[in-house]
Amino acid sequence: MAERVVLAIDQGTTNSKAILVALDGRVLARGSAPVPIEHPRSGWVQQDGAKIWQSVEAAIAACLAAAPAAPEIAAIGISNQRESVLAWHRRTGQPAGPVVTWQCRRTADACERLRQAGHEAEILALTGLPLDPMFPATKLRWLLDHLPPGQAPDDLCLGTIDAWLIWNLTGGAVHACDRSNAARTQLFDLAGGQWHERLGALFGVAPTLLPAVCDSAHVFGHSAGVAGLPDGIPIGGAIGDSHGALFGHGAHHTGDGKATFGTGSSIMTTIAGFEVPPKGLTTTIAWSLGGASTFAFEGNILVSASALPWTAELLGLPDVQALLDLAATVEGSEGVSLVPAFVGLGAPHWNTEARGLIAGLSFASTPAHLARAAAESLALQVHDVFEIIQTVQGARIGRLFVDGGPSSNRFLMGLVAGYLNQPVIMCATTEASALGAAYLAGLATGVWDCLATLAGLAGERTSLEVAMAPEARRKALADWRSAIARATLKI
Repeated sequence: MAERVVLAIDQGTTNSKAILVALDGRVLARGSAPVPIEHPRSGWVQQDGAKIWQSVEAAIAACLAAAPAAPEIAAIGISNQRESVLAWHRRTGQPAGPVVTWQCRRTADACERLRQAGHEAEILALTGLPLDPMFPATKLRWLLDHLPPGQAPDDLCLGTIDAWLIWNLTGGAVHACDRSNAARTQLFDLAGGQWHERLGALFGVAPTLLPAVCDSAHVFGHSAGVAGLPDGIPIGGAIGDSHGALFGHGAHHTGDGKATFGTGSSIMTTIAGFEVPPKGLTTTIAWSLGGASTFAFEGNILVSASALPWTAELLGLPDVQALLDLAATVEGSEGVSLVPAFVGLGAPHWNTEARGLIAGLSFASTPAHLARAAAESLALQVHDVFEIIQTVQGARIGRLFVDGGPSSNRFLMGLVAGYLNQPVIMCATTEASALGAAYLAGLATGVWDCLATLAGLAGERTSLEVAMAPEARRKALADWRSAIARATLKI
């Protein structure tokens, strides 16, 4: 008898992944495929929607090929890169332009015009998001402004990546997304739980072009015409990747948080209800179950682990592990700071003009100190976000989970624990986003019955606590803040 499993798709910036999750929470098989990235101009980052879908099909095929036996797929869940958007033809399903990704800065001027017109406070109060080209509303308008000749907007679907995958998985039958992804578009009223006509008018994006918004655990439709999959499998869950990681960790209690490390980083903690965010952070919908949304504060760091291979290449090292090995040979950076503002700074600074720099060099500086500064930049950026969250909440955060590829490195996570002066919980799996999507799909289809059952599926975890001398922490933070000030200085 075939084993019942849930298939989870994790569509990321550089790779699409697929995993099969058993009823007891074990990951039975994995598959992945790369996704090309294009940089047509300085600050512009885009992808091809058709190639994203092809990579998803390839990841599913690789995952199924790696399965120990032909499984019975009970449901499909999706986690996806957030804030990346595209337009496609409703009749043909073909993209009508590029995927404008979350990293792309092409609409910085449009954001500034809205800011100068005095709209930011209203937008922040409705969406929990500041005016920044990271968020999709201005990018969707850009796509509409750059349609191929003769293309009528009324024939288009606009959407986040989860909507694009749901469309393809259902053979073009369903145009829908979940609330966590809708919450990142800057067109969604978080408190009201719907597309907002006033926001649509401000950004020039008609709500009729946008997907239907559903719970994160919801049967969106059923598979149809997907290579390698039988028709009729329920697509039972969708969630933004960072939100999926929080859910996958079982961070269901108010104040629980997580830090995801990847190309960038997402720092998120759940809160009791919707609040207009403090300066430097955003408010988002973490997930939605049974029509009720769980809210969270979030800080989005634009460049995190992607600074490590850049530094390794700069130093002539063969790979990131060699960089980290070198960094671990010294106890500190000796005043050297590396600010990885290669595409500007995200939370909590939100400065699109900032650029990366290396500060504090002296004749005593060595490659090891620069390697250490690169590693510490991950932890120091996380510290900056949590410092604001803790100030607003008036108390320390609850449990802090870490995920993403770098989260398996004890040296890096020790730096995070040391600068935060708080234990971090390292999990055996680095696939928290995909697990979160799988759990939601399983909830929607009856594979698992409740949150308590999901909490019992947690795998091996390690609480890592690293002491850091208060004076060393104070000095390093002072050097870091000085470097940040220089990176954001207008000359």
